[in-house]
Amino acid sequence: MSKNLSNKTWKDQLHSIIYEADTPVGKIFDIVLLILIVLSIIFVMTESVKGLSENTYKFLNYAEWVITIFFTFEYIARIVSIKKPSSYIFSFYGIIDLLSTLPLYLSFFITGTSALLAVRALRLLRVFRILKISRYIGESNKLAKAIKDSRAKILVFLFAVLVLCIILGTVMYIVEGEESGFKSIPISVYWCIVTLTTVGYGDIAPVTPFGQFLAAIIMIMGYGIIAVPTGIVSAEYSNHFENNKIHLNTQSCSHCNESEHADNAKFCHKCGEDLQIDNE
Repeated sequence: MSKNLSNKTWKDQLHSIIYEADTPVGKIFDIVLLILIVLSIIFVMTESVKGLSENTYKFLNYAEWVITIFFTFEYIARIVSIKKPSSYIFSFYGIIDLLSTLPLYLSFFITGTSALLAVRALRLLRVFRILKISRYIGESNKLAKAIKDSRAKILVFLFAVLVLCIILGTVMYIVEGEESGFKSIPISVYWCIVTLTTVGYGDIAPVTPFGQFLAAIIMIMGYGIIAVPTGIVSAEYSNHFENNKIHLNTQSCSHCNESEHADNAKFCHKCGEDLQIDNE
């Protein structure tokens, strides 16, 4: 059932502003929040630069405190505005919000912790709510399920690659020897893994003609091996593809903080709470 903002309690209004990205006020709040997060990250990074003027460091410190105090009130407001605070406190965003606020306060007791404020970059994930990219959460769930269902095949594949690296690494140890840098079988296996994954650090390289020929074979095999896990996951994804797509919005339940509800949902799919969607 839709309810106007005027009929809501102050907690419902606060919830609509803080948690909802589908409402105009909620979207403005999220945009301001993202701007402050970006500014905070820039300030922390700039503060680590040596040679700036003393006034610049003071400005960065004051600005960081202002932003941190804002984030503190925001964190408290998020807890107060939902009926089940633990659903937010122990959620992914709840933990990130707490970790991104504490370091500056801890700097009173432990020096150097203010640099940990860079963890606020994780809060930028909220941009997905503003851009409504959460509408594609169903597709990401399919991909996650495809990867999960492919784990047995991928593990078998990785085990086969590991066995192959051990065999080829041992052969390279015999062919090249310690003179070429292949001082032991583990080092030779390390070289084989690096070469097979096409990383090629260049710290060890074969010098004999047969060793170079074998290395060329391993490098060519690397390109083919990279494509195998992709093919496995793609096949599983195709098997789980569904024609009926359910569009999701950013509506957040004021009771349990559950999100990702269908566009036409009137009640929370987890606890049954009235979603109180504001259409204005």
